[in-house]
Amino acid sequence: MADLFDVSGKTVCVTGASSGLGRAAATLLAARGANVVGIARRADALQAWQDDTKGKTAAVVADLSDRAALSGIAEQAAQPFGAPDILINAAGLNNREPAEDVSAAGWDDTINLNLATPFFLAQAMVPAMKARGWGRIINFASLQSRRAFANSISYGASKGGVEQLTRAMAQAWSPHGITANALAPGFFRTELTGPVFDNPELAQRNADQTCIGRNGEPSDLDGPLLFFCGAASDYVTGQLLFVDGGFTAK
Repeated sequence: MADLFDVSGKTVCVTGASSGLGRAAATLLAARGANVVGIARRADALQAWQDDTKGKTAAVVADLSDRAALSGIAEQAAQPFGAPDILINAAGLNNREPAEDVSAAGWDDTINLNLATPFFLAQAMVPAMKARGWGRIINFASLQSRRAFANSISYGASKGGVEQLTRAMAQAWSPHGITANALAPGFFRTELTGPVFDNPELAQRNADQTCIGRNGEPSDLDGPLLFFCGAASDYVTGQLLFVDGGFTAK
Protein backbone atom coordinates (compact mmCIF):
# COMPACT_ATOMS: atom_id res chain seq x y z
CA MET A 1 0.00 0.00 0.00
CA ALA A 2 1.27 3.45 -0.90
CA ASP A 3 2.38 5.75 1.91
CA LEU A 4 -0.45 8.25 2.13
CA PHE A 5 1.87 10.77 3.79
CA ASP A 6 4.75 10.42 1.33
CA VAL A 7 6.23 13.68 -0.01
CA SER A 8 9.48 12.27 -1.40
CA GLY A 9 10.39 13.78 -4.75
CA LYS A 10 7.83 16.56 -4.45
CA THR A 11 9.01 20.14 -4.83
CA VAL A 12 7.82 22.35 -1.99
CA CYS A 13 8.00 26.12 -1.65
CA VAL A 14 7.82 27.41 1.94
CA THR A 15 7.52 31.12 2.70
CA GLY A 16 8.82 32.32 6.03
CA ALA A 17 11.32 29.44 6.04
CA SER A 18 13.94 31.37 8.01
CA SER A 19 12.21 31.11 11.39
CA GLY A 20 9.34 29.77 13.45
CA LEU A 21 6.75 27.40 12.07
CA GLY A 22 7.81 28.05 8.48
CA ARG A 23 11.33 26.90 9.30
CA ALA A 24 9.98 23.84 11.09
CA ALA A 25 7.80 22.96 8.09
CA ALA A 26 10.66 23.38 5.62
CA THR A 27 12.98 21.26 7.77
CA LEU A 28 10.41 18.49 8.18
CA LEU A 29 9.62 18.22 4.49
CA ALA A 30 13.28 18.17 3.46
CA ALA A 31 13.89 15.38 5.98
CA ARG A 32 10.99 13.45 4.44
CA GLY A 33 12.56 13.57 0.97
CA ALA A 34 10.98 16.63 -0.60
CA ASN A 35 12.94 19.21 -2.56
CA VAL A 36 12.39 22.34 -0.48
CA VAL A 37 12.77 25.94 -1.57
CA GLY A 38 12.68 28.35 1.36
CA ILE A 39 11.78 31.98 0.84
CA ALA A 40 12.45 34.78 3.33
CA ARG A 41 14.01 38.25 3.56
CA ARG A 42 16.99 37.40 5.78
CA ALA A 43 19.80 35.75 3.86
CA ASP A 44 21.75 34.82 7.00
CA ALA A 45 18.76 33.11 8.61
CA LEU A 46 17.97 31.20 5.41
CA GLN A 47 21.58 30.05 5.21
CA ALA A 48 21.42 28.91 8.84
CA TRP A 49 18.29 26.91 8.02
CA GLN A 50 20.04 25.24 5.09
CA ASP A 51 23.13 24.50 7.18
CA ASP A 52 20.99 22.83 9.84
CA THR A 53 18.73 20.88 7.47
CA LYS A 54 19.31 17.47 5.96
CA GLY A 55 18.01 16.90 2.46
CA LYS A 56 17.68 18.86 -0.76
CA THR A 57 17.15 22.57 -0.11
CA ALA A 58 17.46 25.88 -1.90
CA ALA A 59 16.92 29.44 -0.77
CA VAL A 60 15.36 32.48 -2.36
CA VAL A 61 16.06 35.75 -0.57
CA ALA A 62 13.14 38.03 -1.32
CA ASP A 63 10.72 40.56 0.12
CA LEU A 64 7.34 38.86 -0.04
CA SER A 65 5.59 42.12 0.84
CA ASP A 66 6.52 43.50 -2.61
CA ARG A 67 3.46 42.46 -4.58
CA ALA A 68 4.95 43.46 -7.91
CA ALA A 69 7.84 41.08 -7.32
CA LEU A 70 5.77 37.97 -6.56
CA SER A 71 5.61 36.60 -10.10
CA GLY A 72 9.38 36.92 -10.33
CA ILE A 73 9.77 35.25 -6.93
CA ALA A 74 7.66 32.35 -8.18
CA GLU A 75 9.97 32.02 -11.18
CA GLN A 76 13.02 32.03 -8.89
CA ALA A 77 11.43 29.35 -6.71
CA ALA A 78 11.03 27.12 -9.78
CA GLN A 79 14.68 27.29 -10.83
CA PRO A 80 16.39 24.86 -8.39
CA PHE A 81 14.06 21.84 -8.72
CA GLY A 82 11.30 22.82 -11.16
CA ALA A 83 7.90 24.37 -10.55
CA PRO A 84 6.62 23.68 -7.01
CA ASP A 85 4.07 20.94 -6.46
CA ILE A 86 3.27 22.30 -2.99
CA LEU A 87 3.11 25.86 -1.70
CA ILE A 88 3.14 26.53 2.03
CA ASN A 89 2.30 30.11 2.95
CA ALA A 90 3.85 30.48 6.41
CA ALA A 91 5.26 34.03 6.33
CA GLY A 92 3.39 36.41 8.59
CA LEU A 93 3.37 39.71 10.46
CA ASN A 94 1.74 40.79 13.72
CA ASN A 95 2.66 44.32 14.77
CA ARG A 96 0.54 44.08 17.95
CA GLU A 97 -0.92 47.58 17.85
CA PRO A 98 -3.83 48.45 20.15
CA ALA A 99 -6.97 49.22 18.17
CA GLU A 100 -6.75 52.94 18.98
CA ASP A 101 -3.17 53.08 17.70
CA VAL A 102 -3.48 51.09 14.47
CA SER A 103 -1.88 53.09 11.69
CA ALA A 104 -2.84 52.96 8.04
CA ALA A 105 0.67 51.75 7.22
CA GLY A 106 0.57 49.04 9.89
CA TRP A 107 -2.83 47.87 8.72
CA ASP A 108 -1.76 47.75 5.07
CA ASP A 109 1.52 45.96 5.85
CA THR A 110 -0.29 43.26 7.83
CA ILE A 111 -3.11 42.67 5.36
CA ASN A 112 -0.66 42.68 2.47
CA LEU A 113 1.80 40.10 3.82
CA ASN A 114 -0.70 37.86 5.62
CA LEU A 115 -3.53 37.87 3.08
CA ALA A 116 -2.58 39.34 -0.30
CA THR A 117 0.81 37.64 -0.61
CA PRO A 118 -0.52 34.08 -0.14
CA PHE A 119 -3.06 34.67 -2.89
CA PHE A 120 -0.85 36.36 -5.46
CA LEU A 121 2.05 33.96 -4.92
CA ALA A 122 -0.33 31.02 -5.32
CA GLN A 123 -1.83 32.63 -8.40
CA ALA A 124 1.65 32.74 -9.94
CA MET A 125 2.33 29.07 -9.16
CA VAL A 126 -1.06 27.57 -10.01
CA PRO A 127 -0.58 27.39 -13.82
CA ALA A 128 2.19 24.79 -13.42
CA MET A 129 0.07 22.85 -10.92
CA LYS A 130 -2.85 22.91 -13.35
CA ALA A 131 -0.62 21.65 -16.14
CA ARG A 132 0.36 18.56 -14.13
CA GLY A 133 -3.16 18.12 -12.69
CA TRP A 134 -1.92 18.06 -9.09
CA GLY A 135 -1.00 20.58 -6.46
CA ARG A 136 -1.25 21.49 -2.82
CA ILE A 137 -1.66 24.90 -1.20
CA ILE A 138 -1.37 25.04 2.59
CA ASN A 139 -2.03 28.39 4.20
CA PHE A 140 -1.21 29.28 7.78
CA ALA A 141 -4.28 30.62 9.54
CA SER A 142 -4.50 31.25 13.30
CA LEU A 143 -6.62 31.03 16.41
CA GLN A 144 -7.44 34.59 15.40
CA SER A 145 -9.17 33.36 12.28
CA ARG A 146 -12.13 32.90 14.66
CA ARG A 147 -11.09 34.33 18.04
CA ALA A 148 -10.30 37.92 19.00
CA PHE A 149 -7.20 38.75 21.03
CA ALA A 150 -5.98 42.05 22.42
CA ASN A 151 -3.76 44.32 20.34
CA SER A 152 -4.17 42.24 17.19
CA ILE A 153 -7.04 43.74 15.24
CA SER A 154 -5.23 43.94 11.90
CA TYR A 155 -3.67 40.51 12.38
CA GLY A 156 -7.04 39.01 13.30
CA ALA A 157 -8.67 40.58 10.27
CA SER A 158 -5.96 39.18 8.01
CA LYS A 159 -6.22 35.67 9.47
CA GLY A 160 -10.01 35.69 9.25
CA GLY A 161 -9.44 36.53 5.62
CA VAL A 162 -7.04 33.61 5.23
CA GLU A 163 -9.78 31.18 6.23
CA GLN A 164 -12.12 32.51 3.54
CA LEU A 165 -9.26 32.80 1.04
CA THR A 166 -8.58 29.09 1.53
CA ARG A 167 -12.18 28.20 0.73
CA ALA A 168 -12.13 30.46 -2.32
CA MET A 169 -8.89 28.91 -3.57
CA ALA A 170 -10.48 25.48 -3.22
CA GLN A 171 -13.54 26.57 -5.18
CA ALA A 172 -11.41 28.03 -7.97
CA TRP A 173 -8.63 25.47 -8.28
CA SER A 174 -9.67 22.10 -6.87
CA PRO A 175 -11.42 21.12 -10.15
CA HIS A 176 -7.89 21.12 -11.59
CA GLY A 177 -6.46 18.72 -9.00
CA ILE A 178 -5.19 21.40 -6.62
CA THR A 179 -6.33 21.24 -3.02
CA ALA A 180 -6.19 24.26 -0.71
CA ASN A 181 -6.34 23.91 3.06
CA ALA A 182 -5.20 25.85 6.11
CA LEU A 183 -3.55 25.02 9.42
CA ALA A 184 -4.54 27.14 12.42
CA PRO A 185 -1.88 26.69 15.10
CA GLY A 186 -2.52 27.40 18.73
CA PHE A 187 0.21 28.92 20.90
CA PHE A 188 3.67 27.83 19.76
CA ARG A 189 6.88 29.57 20.79
CA THR A 190 8.14 31.49 17.74
CA GLU A 191 9.52 34.94 16.98
CA LEU A 192 5.96 36.04 16.25
CA THR A 193 4.63 34.87 19.62
CA GLY A 194 7.69 35.98 21.58
CA PRO A 195 5.78 38.65 23.55
CA VAL A 196 3.30 36.01 24.71
CA PHE A 197 5.93 33.54 25.91
CA ASP A 198 8.02 36.30 27.49
CA ASN A 199 5.18 36.59 30.00
CA PRO A 200 5.18 33.26 31.90
CA GLU A 201 1.82 33.97 33.50
CA LEU A 202 0.19 34.62 30.14
CA ALA A 203 1.85 31.58 28.56
CA GLN A 204 0.54 29.38 31.38
CA ARG A 205 -2.93 30.86 31.11
CA ASN A 206 -2.97 29.96 27.41
CA ALA A 207 -1.78 26.43 28.21
CA ASP A 208 -4.52 26.08 30.81
CA GLN A 209 -7.10 27.09 28.20
CA THR A 210 -6.30 24.02 26.11
CA CYS A 211 -7.92 20.64 26.71
CA ILE A 212 -4.51 18.96 26.73
CA GLY A 213 -3.00 21.38 29.24
CA ARG A 214 0.08 22.65 27.43
CA ASN A 215 1.19 24.94 24.64
CA GLY A 216 2.31 23.58 21.30
CA GLU A 217 5.65 22.12 20.26
CA PRO A 218 6.80 22.40 16.62
CA SER A 219 6.53 18.63 16.16
CA ASP A 220 2.81 18.82 16.94
CA LEU A 221 2.33 20.24 13.44
CA ASP A 222 4.26 17.48 11.64
CA GLY A 223 1.37 15.07 11.18
CA PRO A 224 -1.25 17.64 10.12
CA LEU A 225 1.20 19.22 7.67
CA LEU A 226 2.13 15.89 6.09
CA PHE A 227 -1.57 15.02 5.89
CA PHE A 228 -2.33 18.13 3.84
CA CYS A 229 0.76 17.65 1.65
CA GLY A 230 0.20 13.99 0.81
CA ALA A 231 -2.30 11.64 -0.76
CA ALA A 232 -4.07 11.16 2.58
CA SER A 233 -5.92 14.43 1.97
CA ASP A 234 -6.84 13.85 -1.69
CA TYR A 235 -10.55 14.40 -0.92
CA VAL A 236 -10.04 17.25 1.56
CA THR A 237 -10.07 20.85 0.34
CA GLY A 238 -11.19 24.25 1.55
CA GLN A 239 -10.77 23.21 5.18
CA LEU A 240 -9.30 24.86 8.27
CA LEU A 241 -7.67 22.51 10.80
CA PHE A 242 -6.99 23.85 14.29
CA VAL A 243 -3.84 22.38 15.83
CA ASP A 244 -4.29 23.96 19.22
CA GLY A 245 -4.51 21.28 21.88
CA GLY A 246 -8.24 21.90 22.14
CA PHE A 247 -7.97 25.65 22.82
CA THR A 248 -10.95 26.32 20.56
CA ALA A 249 -12.92 23.38 21.99
CA LYS A 250 -13.57 25.27 25.22
